[in-house]
Amino acid sequence: MLFNSFSFGLFLPVVLLTYWAVGFKRIKAQNIVLLIASYIFYGLWDWRFLSLIIASSFVDYLAGRAIGASGSKKFKKLYLFLSIVWNLGVLFIFKYYNFFAEGFANLFHLSTQGYTYNSLDIILPVGLSFYTFQTMSYTIDVYRNRIRPTQNVLNFLCFVSFFPQLVAGPIERARSLLPQFNKQRVFERSLVVDGLRQMLWGLFMKMVVADNVALAVNTIYSEPDSFGSLSLLYASILFFFQIYCDFAGYSNIAIGSAKLFGFNLSKNFNIPYLSRSVAEFWQRWHITLTKWFTDYVYAPLIQSWKRSYVSRTIALFITMTLIGLWHGANWTFIFFGVFQAITISVERIPMTVKGKTYNINYFLTKMPLPITILYSFTLIMTSCIFFRAETFDMALNIIHRIGSFIPSKPFSLEIGLRVLFVPLLIVLEVLTRNRNHPFEFLEEKYSRPIRWIIYYMFVFFIIRYAGPKEEFIYFQF
Repeated sequence: MLFNSFSFGLFLPVVLLTYWAVGFKRIKAQNIVLLIASYIFYGLWDWRFLSLIIASSFVDYLAGRAIGASGSKKFKKLYLFLSIVWNLGVLFIFKYYNFFAEGFANLFHLSTQGYTYNSLDIILPVGLSFYTFQTMSYTIDVYRNRIRPTQNVLNFLCFVSFFPQLVAGPIERARSLLPQFNKQRVFERSLVVDGLRQMLWGLFMKMVVADNVALAVNTIYSEPDSFGSLSLLYASILFFFQIYCDFAGYSNIAIGSAKLFGFNLSKNFNIPYLSRSVAEFWQRWHITLTKWFTDYVYAPLIQSWKRSYVSRTIALFITMTLIGLWHGANWTFIFFGVFQAITISVERIPMTVKGKTYNINYFLTKMPLPITILYSFTLIMTSCIFFRAETFDMALNIIHRIGSFIPSKPFSLEIGLRVLFVPLLIVLEVLTRNRNHPFEFLEEKYSRPIRWIIYYMFVFFIIRYAGPKEEFIYFQF
């Protein structure tokens, strides 16, 4: 069920009315409503995979209780190990088996020796990477004594399957989301209104900006050899805004939907195109994923090694490569991660000036903002070519054609003047950069008639100028 679908427009009010009708003092009843709604929401994609999310939930629920009840560090490690093996095993089978099996066969030239590998003819369950990381972080945090294991299986099932953020995040931690299922959620008009505003902004980002620029991106990237340098550069710039508005749009709808039920989810984006460096970009882009890998991969690595530039760089390369691989079983995604690691490690190279140690990041903060934004945007946009291209060779070919100054033939972009929604989005986000979303300040600044004029204007944009419906990009991860 897509957030921008008619079915979700019917589903959400029914669940919302049922949820608040049972009464805010009946926490268990509200949680049951949320759990049933979440399983219906997920089951409408493919009912067969409901058993997988339920199994993952019970594995980590039981592992958490076992870790908390055990007085032996040896057995704590064993229960944690079993949890991690289950979660990574499920990910490997559904997402990575064919990629690694093919890579192994090619590495040892098995096909030329008459050997063949059996590929798995299975589809990737939607949201698998998101809810697997969310539930796995729970058992790790229990093992680290950061949280106490929950004894309430209903609340834990809700934590794993909460439908607003189930299929594409934000990736929530148990210590922030799980307690919200234990407390009373009182209907707050201001929170509901803000949630609806944030949903409206998210729908605008997705349906008007992302889906429209997708027309140009898909047209040019489908036949890159038919277009010149400027056309390919144009499409590559637009793809950055497509993927940003697509994913950030989803996150805004998810966060806004959660507010309708009295829940607060983590902020996942913070205007990443204003980054001064690639390192800062990853503090602004898919924030919950970056924090996940920082806490559970990067930090443990540098804590176990000497904290030198070399050790931090090795840890950085491992972390960013895994982030690239998390996005998909393709060499383009792996190189996307490696590219980030290379640029961030260069930004961190220590340099001694007049007895003091600096790095490039320091000098970037001292340079004019437009120059540093252009620097980081150019590097990120280049890496996104690998993210968008279907193959590694295709990405290299696009970069080569962009740098070869091949004349661009006149081409028709069905998007037309709708590309102007991109600068409109930038202006609104920059002007409200200290807010959670551009509509957050309206009640403070404008009277009710003006606010409703603005709301209806954006509703009109969505109805009149929405692009052809595209599935959310991050659903494939």
